[in-house]
Amino acid sequence: MSKFRVIFNASAEKEFSKLDKTAQARVFKAIAKLEDDPRPPNCKKLKGSPNWRIRVGDFRVVYEIVDDTVQINIVKIGHRKDVYD
Repeated sequence: MSKFRVIFNASAEKEFSKLDKTAQARVFKAIAKLEDDPRPPNCKKLKGSPNWRIRVGDFRVVYEIVDDTVQINIVKIGHRKDVYD
């Protein structure tokens, strides 16, 4: 199985840069693991959307898997209380 390519959209990149350094490291590590397994055991498919999410402590990473192009689009990164708005 080939590695997936991870692409941040502009808003997700901005949200990532606003996180503190410790949170950035944890989130980056979790996103890096998605390259090998885009559907890890702790992920969840979001209802009514093509997106998936993983939990990283109090933060959520919302992403879309494009199997045709072996690509993961990071849609949103944020605190669990704000990310689904």
